Parts: sequence; C-alpha cells; structure tokens
Amino acid sequence: MRATSTFELIPMMDTIIAYLSAFVLGTLIGAERQYRQRTAGLRTNVLVAVGAAAFVDLGVKVAGTTEAVRVISYVVSGIGFLGAGVIMKEGMNVRGLNTAATLWCSAAVGCCSGTGNIAEAALLTVFVLAGNTLLRPLVNMINRIPIDDRATEATYEVSIISSREAMPQLRDLLVERLEAAKYPVSDVVIVDRSDETVEIVATLVSTAVHPHEIEAVTTFLEKQATVLNASWDSSTKT
Repeated sequence: MRATSTFELIPMMDTIIAYLSAFVLGTLIGAERQYRQRTAGLRTNVLVAVGAAAFVDLGVKVAGTTEAVRVISYVVSGIGFLGAGVIMKEGMNVRGLNTAATLWCSAAVGCCSGTGNIAEAALLTVFVLAGNTLLRPLVNMINRIPIDDRATEATYEVSIISSREAMPQLRDLLVERLEAAKYPVSDVVIVDRSDETVEIVATLVSTAVHPHEIEAVTTFLEKQATVLNASWDSSTKT
C-alpha cells in the first residue's frame, strides 16, 4: 500500500506543524473579520490558510522546493477568483475589497506555513491584524476631513437641454463660455431627448475647478431663451 510505504514520521510532523500554524493564524485573522460581520469570516479565512498550506506542503514533498514556488503562484491566482466572489457593487459603491485583500493575506500566511516559515507566517498575521484594526481610526479620521473641491481632480460635465433647432448656436455658446472661464472642453456630445429636444453635454479636461465658477456658467446659460435646463455634474477620479 502506497500510504504505508511513503509514510515517514519526521516529514509528517512537519506537515502537522504547518497545518496547525496555518489553522491558528488563520483563526486569528478570521476572528477579526467575523467580529466585524464581514462576508468572509472565521471559517473562510481558516480554510484559505489551511488549504494554501496543504498545497504548498504537498508541492514541497512531491517535487521539492523549486516546484513549490510554482504551486505558490497557482495559489495566488486561485485566491484571486475566490476574492472576486466577496466583492459586491452597489450602484457607485464597491464593497468587499478589504475582505478580499484579507483572504489574499490569509493565503500568504498559509503559504508561509506550508514552506515551514512559521515565524514569517506569524509576523505576517500581526501585520494583517494591525492593518484591519490599528489603521481603522486613521481611516475614520481621514474620512471626516472635508473635501476641498479645488484640490480634488475630477471629471466635470456641463449639460444643457434645448430645442433641436437652437442646438448649433447653444453648442458654440456653451464651449465659448466654458473656455472663457478657463475650463477647456475635451468633448461635446449631443444626446437626443425627444423629437424636439436634445441634450448638449460638454466634458471638461480633467482638472480642479471651483464649483461656483461652473455654477455661474450654467446660470448664464439657463437664462437663454432657447435653453430649457442647464446643469453640471462631477465624478472624482479613481
């Protein structure tokens, strides 16, 4: 029987230590995630750490250290697919990125354990826990700082709704007023709203602007007799 012929006590003890360390360290990481009620909690992080340790340990035993490096690269890419499963998009908001990154780190802890680098695995666990706990007050403090619109790079769009007949003149007027305010236009798009009305959307070159200055342009345009509505919007660069 192959199992009895390949069994060796010392390598088996190494495997037990690798699995046990991955289990304990994965539990520490997962407990913090479970406490915060994240999608990937205690059991998921433990299984990721132990699974990574198992694959790497098997690679070392079967093919040696060189092939174990290849196994580690497969573990890294495989965890990417698992992490994508916990990322959720709700409208303009994306949730789960931190949880996915934590899973990735749990896999790294497992890989360290599987190669016998227990001290490195423990050190990495400390840094992961510090990143998820000690940095939280700093993140909250930064989030409370008011955003200065002049210091924030964003993409601005100015749009006006008008009759189809007045569109050529208003398009030129829109570009003229924006450039007069020192805001160059990168693109102008005409969108059909109905048989009689169109929307003229001017996208500004990505820059930092003063909202009051854009508001002044839209106020001027809205006073034109052929303009039904004038507005502006911005999206911060990611």
